[in-house]
Amino acid sequence: MLKRKELKKLLKGLPKFKEMVYLKILEIPYGETRSYKRVAEEIGVSNRVRAVARAISENPYPFLIPCHRVIRSDGTPGGYMFGLEIKKKLLDLEKRVKSVIIEKSR
Repeated sequence: MLKRKELKKLLKGLPKFKEMVYLKILEIPYGETRSYKRVAEEIGVSNRVRAVARAISENPYPFLIPCHRVIRSDGTPGGYMFGLEIKKKLLDLEKRVKSVIIEKSR
């Protein structure tokens, strides 16, 4: 897993706002989701949900920053740069893998 310090080096030169969004997304645990609104609130910009969504849509490292874990407040997936079906499959895969890992550890 990419460490926060390593990711900060990759994000160097990006606007501070985007860096804050991407670092917050990195904190979302595997197999879990957060809403765009919650991400905005957690970085202290609760009135900028659309700006958060836009920053996520411009994620320069989608295989390192798990932007597919960010969904709409109503629980629907929202958009994804590789298409909605891929986002749904990634979310489903993570949930299934997480449940298998939890079962094995019991």
